[in-house]
Formats: sequence, C-alpha cells, structure tokens
Amino acid sequence: MEKLIITAAICGAEVTKENNPAIPYTVEEIAREAESAYKAGASIIHLHVREDDGTPTQDKERFRKCMEAIREKCPDVIIQPSTGGAVGMSDLERLQPTELHPEMATLDCGTCNFGGDEVFVNTENTIKNFGKILIERGVKPEIEVFDKGMVDYAIRFQKQGFIQKPMHFDFVLGVQMAASARDLVFMVESIPEGSTWTVAGVGRHQFQMAALAIVMGGHVRVGFEDNVYIDKGILAKSNGELVERVVRLAKELGREIATPDEARQILSLKK
Repeated sequence: MEKLIITAAICGAEVTKENNPAIPYTVEEIAREAESAYKAGASIIHLHVREDDGTPTQDKERFRKCMEAIREKCPDVIIQPSTGGAVGMSDLERLQPTELHPEMATLDCGTCNFGGDEVFVNTENTIKNFGKILIERGVKPEIEVFDKGMVDYAIRFQKQGFIQKPMHFDFVLGVQMAASARDLVFMVESIPEGSTWTVAGVGRHQFQMAALAIVMGGHVRVGFEDNVYIDKGILAKSNGELVERVVRLAKELGREIATPDEARQILSLKK
C-alpha cells in the first residue's frame, strides 16, 4: 500500500475564532498553523486566506503573502489554494490564486447546500471554465466532491477535455452526503481506475473517515476548516495536533506517512 498523504485544511472560509481561538486569520497566524501541520506530518496545506479581521478573501496578493510566509517555514510543502472561496464570490474572484501558479488547486464539481439558506454554486459552465484555466496554468486540480453526482460530472468533463488524468478526488463527507463507511466505499468504487483520493470527514466524522481511508489505501484531510475538536468537547490547540492524531492512527494501522516529495510522486505532480 502506498504511503499516506495528509492534507491540512488549516482555516477554511467559515470557521472563526469564536469557534476556536486558534483559527488563523493573519499572515503570521496562517504560517504558524501551516508549520504546525507540516512538522506533524502534513504534505499538503489546503489554503484559504483571510483578512486580519477574519473576513474570507480570494485576493491574489493576500494569497501571495500567505504562500510566501508558508514557504519560509515549510520550503517543500505542497500548497493547494482553494478556488471555492466563500459563498457569494464570483468565478473570477475565486480563481485569483491560480494566477500564482501553485502545484495544485481545488475544483468543485457541483452545486451544494451549505447550511441554512447558503448555496455554494458551481454551474456546468463554471466547472468547465475552471478546468480549462487550471490546465492552461499548469495547475493540477483536486476535485472536490460533496455527493456522487459530482464524481459523474468530473468523469464527463474529463472525457470532454476540461480535466486531465490521472484525477485526484477529495470526498467531503458530512455536509451534503452522509459520512459513513458505506458511502465512502460507494464513492471510492465510483472513480476511474488510476485515480487517487482523499477523504475529509466534517465535524465529528473527521477521525472516523481518516481511519477508514488509512485502511482502504486512500489519503486523509484534517484541519480546522472541517473540525475544531481533538476529541468530544475538547478544542484542538492547533492544526498540528489534528495531524498528529492521524499520524498515530496510521502508525497503529501499519501505514507510513508520505513526505511532500513522495506525495508529488503519488499525485503525479511536478515541483
């Protein structure tokens, strides 16, 4: 079984310091949390950025500052900017960080409900446009999937030339689709042969999904974007603490942890 890639989603666009005081907003805080995850064993930093007051932004220059600060502390880590942004942002606003030519960026393959009255919109034309631009800029997409239909969209658009093989999927479970062993197996069996996959269990599902991914040969995403607790009712002190728990699980289950360069090889990335 190949080594385990751990992605740390260090801040997201929705969680705040009211949820957990350790949520990073400033450039310095984001670099601190990225370093804590990297030192604990994360190969990929999934990156949203904030203004100093916590407001989510897709501003290219804010991403540049945060990425430079992360690279100073974690020179070989893979930085994966989000093109999801926050609910209500335009397509062009969301795509700004890809102008910095990161190795990877996210590609959301469908529209989904996101709590209350919030709807995260990704039309067919949005998906095609994002896919085309990522190819032009030499950025590998991580295909963000919230339900089975988004896998089907990705396969369709790959056949149409908007996404290149080998594809890498991130199954975000516990938002629109249930986070259960049955559902994860169903998703994994739905993707094309030769694809790689990660699972992000949201909230209380984070470590259950991580354990399943470890034994199934997939990869794991943890971090404050998806979950702010290290255990029931106990706030995590850092993203590094969440990564450390996955590393312990992997060790107990006999799975080695991938370095950033090993992750690049598994994901067919060029540094």
